[in-house]
Order: sequence, then structure tokens, then C-alpha cells
Amino acid sequence: MNDTIDDPNMETPEGGGEVAEPLRRAIGERYLTYALSTIMHRALPDARDGLKPVHRRILYAMRELRLSATGGFRKSAKISGDVMGNYHPHGDAAIYDAMARLAQDFNVRYPLVDGQGNFGNIDGDNPAASRYTEARMTIVAEALLEGLNEDAVDFRDNYDGTLTEPVVLPAQFPNLLANGASGIAVGMATNIPPHNIAELCDACLHLIKTPDARDDTLLNYVPGPDFPTGGVIVEPPENIAQAYRTGRGSFRLRCKYEVEDLGRGQWQIVVTEIPYQVQKSKLIEKIAELIQTKKIPILADVRDESADDIRLILEPRSKNVDPEVLMGMLYRNSDLEVRFSLNMNVLIDGVTPKVCSMKEVLRAFLDHRQEVLLRRSRHRMAKIDHRLEVLEGFIVAFLNLDRVIDIIRYDDDPKAALIREDWGVDHIRAADESDYITPKPGEGELSEVQVDAILNMRLRSLRRLEEMELVRERDDLMLERANLEDLLADPALQWAKIAEQLRETKKTFGKDYEGGARRTRFAVACEVEEVPLEAMIDKEPITVVCSQMGWIRAMTGHIDLTRELKFKDGDGPRFIFHAETTDRLLVFASNGRFYTVSAANLPGGRGMGEPLRLMVDLPNEAQIIDILIHTPGRKLLVASDAGNGFMVPEDEVLAQTRNGKQVLNVKGDETAMICKPVDGDHVAVVSQNGKFLVFPTEELPEMNRGKGVRLQKYNMARGRQGTLELDGGLSDITTFNWEEGLKWSMGGDKTRHEADMSQWLSKRASVGKKPPYGFPRDYKFS
Repeated sequence: MNDTIDDPNMETPEGGGEVAEPLRRAIGERYLTYALSTIMHRALPDARDGLKPVHRRILYAMRELRLSATGGFRKSAKISGDVMGNYHPHGDAAIYDAMARLAQDFNVRYPLVDGQGNFGNIDGDNPAASRYTEARMTIVAEALLEGLNEDAVDFRDNYDGTLTEPVVLPAQFPNLLANGASGIAVGMATNIPPHNIAELCDACLHLIKTPDARDDTLLNYVPGPDFPTGGVIVEPPENIAQAYRTGRGSFRLRCKYEVEDLGRGQWQIVVTEIPYQVQKSKLIEKIAELIQTKKIPILADVRDESADDIRLILEPRSKNVDPEVLMGMLYRNSDLEVRFSLNMNVLIDGVTPKVCSMKEVLRAFLDHRQEVLLRRSRHRMAKIDHRLEVLEGFIVAFLNLDRVIDIIRYDDDPKAALIREDWGVDHIRAADESDYITPKPGEGELSEVQVDAILNMRLRSLRRLEEMELVRERDDLMLERANLEDLLADPALQWAKIAEQLRETKKTFGKDYEGGARRTRFAVACEVEEVPLEAMIDKEPITVVCSQMGWIRAMTGHIDLTRELKFKDGDGPRFIFHAETTDRLLVFASNGRFYTVSAANLPGGRGMGEPLRLMVDLPNEAQIIDILIHTPGRKLLVASDAGNGFMVPEDEVLAQTRNGKQVLNVKGDETAMICKPVDGDHVAVVSQNGKFLVFPTEELPEMNRGKGVRLQKYNMARGRQGTLELDGGLSDITTFNWEEGLKWSMGGDKTRHEADMSQWLSKRASVGKKPPYGFPRDYKFS
């Protein structure tokens, strides 16, 4: 499709009205309009005052309502209604949410709104409805607005042209960095953390003194963000410097905690500060989930004892736990450590979006302050000129008070008469109207402004019209005007004045201001040495009991294994063995996967326990083949019912997740069947058709994962249906030492020993021979 306006295929109706144009161009132009509106009027803050339009309009509307920091509160519904009706044609809910955020001291480093009522909390609870809450400005907000009535900034018409609103606020301090900002536009976004005002003022003072200062030098004054919720930044200094240099980066932010001694070797961790923008309630839910799912087995409990401050209690499962190791696990698995992204994408001069460095942002603020200073100075000069003009008229009136009274008293047009009067001519006080002499036509000494001021004076002001007072005020104003002229002509004086204002701002909002001291600290993220969980768990004897249906429990102490235990109806014992709480259990399933369970995480012996499937992601169709205690350095022999198998180092089957670790690959109807510790130099295999085979262990490969190799050969035979079927299959495997011979169970306490196994010794994958005399008819070694 041709997108040019002269496209011959585009027909334009002769009567006007609808105009045909290519769809691509129509959509493109309209979407561009939407994108620019989103970028410039909604999502990105202005580098000069650090505000988005909605926040700027809220503060201006509160100023128009005279809601000063020392005045009374007004209903939030009134404020949001005025903002919506006069300046911001959007939903009142969005306006109220924006205003409520400006009042939340856990979201905003220096709150701009002083809220009265429920404005939300760090747990994530929403503010009360706007009809219930009240608000006014803070002194910080007033600092952003100071000079607004002195022509410090431009004004523009509001959305319907009935009122005007400021394009930008004067802003005594760099609010963009002080309170930060975040927003998502079209094709771009911004995310700026809050900083400390005193540090920002120091950086600005240095930039005034050294305009070509390097970005890294500014970090001596602003070492990093200062979040309202405190916390500890553990990002390396070189990464912080790179982020501020480019305007993009991120910071690792951790909670602040302390180890509280409870006596007798017991202790607990108390979290006193959580990372920025982390909801405390969701954080506690996440930690509780980690405890419930046993992802952090060394953590026993979490409690919220917070009141006005943050106090989260973390109880270890054992006093032997290393606090740093526990916190390291929590950092990795919860929001006790977060990464805050930096993307200083802002509007320069309210028009151009740009990703700026810290220096560029501070320079934009300082240039804005210079412009504000010049505009306020010119405005003050205009006021002084007007006042000087009035004072000159007052002085003339004081020197000729009797004549002024006569003109006002007897003349038909006092204003015109005062303008025409020649004040150099002496006149005798008129006794009555007949003695009054009207001023002659011509140019007088007084201007219309001066005459209006004289006529508007009250009679009681005449007693104060003393020449010395008027002259003194005139001289003071002339001196001030001269100083302003010097200021406007000399950039050095301008920057000196701006520096003085910044020092005053630092004094006002510095360490003596409530919450002015730095809250976020810096630290080095030490690499915590991984300590085995067993080393942090008290070693205690237990008896592991797993039923036929897969319900598992750990009974305290080493009980008699022949003792009768209680099980659910229709259930019975499957695995019963002695262990320690520091042991790790290996669960081998028919799907060929190994699952790892910590013995310390097993449910207690009271009751029937819990299904093992709740602790690991064991599929419903998979069956438990064996449960073993992990022994480092040992080897296991695994095999499928098809007679394929291999040896695997036990250290390689440990699983780090609930999903387990695939070791023996099985396909189709084939299932994993055998898992035995390797304890000998020979392997004995017996098939379901009664064939017995012995071969050296060295003929078995050692693998970490795979299908394995053929252990014993099975022939094909014709079955009952006349089809060829596998004649037998694997029944059991064991390992033994050749010198000691082979032993097997005869049932009960009886065993049989065959010292010489030469008759059955052959190569791996052979068919085998008839088993030894007395071998069990179920073809099982135990």
C-alpha cells in the first residue's frame, strides 16, 4: 500500500467530512500521539522538580486550598476532587492513590503529604477511602513550591482553559533523586531510588564549585541510595559508580538484622529493617512457606512482633546453626535480599526523554535553580520599581500635604488634578472652595500609578507619612535593586546565591530534621562458606518407619525393629531401620529417579506420619523401590526388571530439589527394580526363570546416568497365547566377596552358605545355570 498523500487509489469525498487515508499511517499517527502523551504527561518525571504531572497538580491544588504544613487538614476527597475537576482529567481513584503514596513514609524518603487517618502500611494494606482520610502539605512540599507566586516558573492553561497551572515547580532541592521515581511509558521506563537530601546538596555545592567534576567524584558526597526503609546495600562500589555513570544498573539490598542472645546458648535473629518496597506480610508468608516445604530445614519458626518498628523473629532449629549460613539461605530464597534496578530515564526541560547520569541530573536541577533565581530576581525588581515609584509620589504628597488635601477636597476630578499639578509652585491653603485654585493643564510630576496610590491611602496613614521613613525605605529599596542588578549581570553572584540556598536547605532537612539522617548503610557481601546441614543439626537417634502405602515417620530413639507398630487400616510396614537426625535418606523409585530427604525433616513418630510424596515430587504411577541412608563414597548397583544395570557413585545420586535426579533410564513397560550397595568383588544374579549367574564386579561399568548394560541373557520362548515372550527377567541381585562365598536367607533366622561359587562363574550377560541347592524358590537373596 502506498502511504503518500498523493496515492491515486485514495478517494477523498468532494463534500469534505470523511477523509480516506492508509490504515498504517492512521494507526501510526494516533499511536504516536498516545505514546508521546504517556511519556511526557504521565510516566516519566521531570528532571527539574522530580515530579510527574499528577503529583505536581496535587501539590498545586493543595497550595490553592491553603493546606500549609502549619494549617489545618482537609478531606482527601475534597483534594482529589479539586485536582480532578481543575487540573487532572482522570479518575479520582488514581489521583487519591498517587496522593496516598506521597504520604507513606515507607515508600517516600521525604513525604510531601501529611496524612491523617489510614494511608496504608508496610504490610500492603490499602489506604482507607478518601472520604475518611485528611491531608495537608509537609514543609518538604512547601520547599518545592516556594517562589511560585514570584513568577519563578511558567504557567499554562489547564485542560479546559479556565485555569492555569505551573509547568514545573521551583524546587529548592533535587527532588528527583531525593524521593526517586518509577514509571512505565511506551517503549521506555524509569526507576530511580531515593537519596539523602543533605548528601545531594553537598554534591550540588561541589558541582557549583567544580562544574567539570567527574561522576566518580560526586560519589564521595552521594555514596548511594538512601531508602526510607533502611536496609544494607551490599553492591560493590565499582558497580555503584558504573550505575551512576551510565544511568543504568542495580543495587543488591539486604535486610538489617541482629543476633539476639537468649541465654544458655540459645539465640534468635531479629530483623529490624526490610528491603525497600517489600511487603512485610508477603515476606513472612514466603518464609513460612520455606519452613513448611523444608527448603530451609535449619529454620524452625518465623514470628512478627512488629509494632511501630519492624521486628521479625527467626528461630533456628538448633543452636548449632551458624546465623550467617541461615541468613545466606534466606537471602537466596526470600525477599530479605532484593535487587533494585536503576534506570534514570527522565524528561530534560520537560520535553526530551533521556537516560542521564547522576551528574546530568544534578546539572539539570542546578540550571533550573539558576533560571528560577533569575526569574524571581526580575520579578522582585519589577516590584521594587513599582514601590519606588509609589514612594516618590508619597514623598511629594508629604511635602505638599495641604495642597493634596485641597485638591482631593475641592476639585471635581482629584485624580486628573493631581496629575496636572505643578508641585514646584507654592499654594496657600484654601479656606473654602472659593479660595481653591484648580491646577493648570499640562504635564505634572506624578504618574497615574502614584496618584492612584495617594488616593487609595486611608486618612489614618497620613500620620505615618513622615519624610524620614519614606526616604529610608526608598534608599533600602534602591540598594536592594542595585544588588539585584549586579546579581542578574554576574553569573558568579548567581551561583553564590544558589549555593547559599542549598546550604540553607541542607540545614533545614539535614541530620537535625526528623528522619534526615542516612538510613541505609553499606557493607561488603561476604561469601558464606557452605556448611553441611548435618553439621548444624543436633545428632539424635531415630527409627525411620515407612509403610507399604508410603507413609513415613521418624520415631525418637533406636527402638526394637521387631516391635509391633500401628499403621492405617489396610497398611503395614515396608522399611524400618535405625538412623540419626543428621542423616540424609536416598529414596529410589521405579521411574529410575533418586530423591533426597533429610532425616531431620521427617514428621515425628506420633501418629501415622505423612505421605512421602508430600516431601518429594514422586509421580503417582511410580513406586518406592528402596530407602537407604546416604553413605559418602559408597557405590550403588541399580538395575531394571529387563536386566540392565550399572554401578553409580552414591555421591552422584544426591538430589538438590524435590524433583529428584534421574539416574537409571527406563522406557516403555520397563521399570527400575534393584538398588543395592556394592559390597564385594563379585555379583550374583538370579532370573525369574531360575537361572543363576555370577560374574566379577569389574565387568560392571560405573556411570552417573544411563540405561546400563545387560547383566544376564534372557531367551525368547513361545507363551500360552502362541506369541514369543521373554523367558523370565531379573529377579534379584546381590554382591559378595569371592573368598567368603555367598550367603542367602532361608527364612526366619536361617541362612545358607555356599563357599565355592566356581560352578556358576561366567561372563556378564550369560544365561546362567540352575541355582545352588537349597536356594529359595522365590528366587530372592533375602
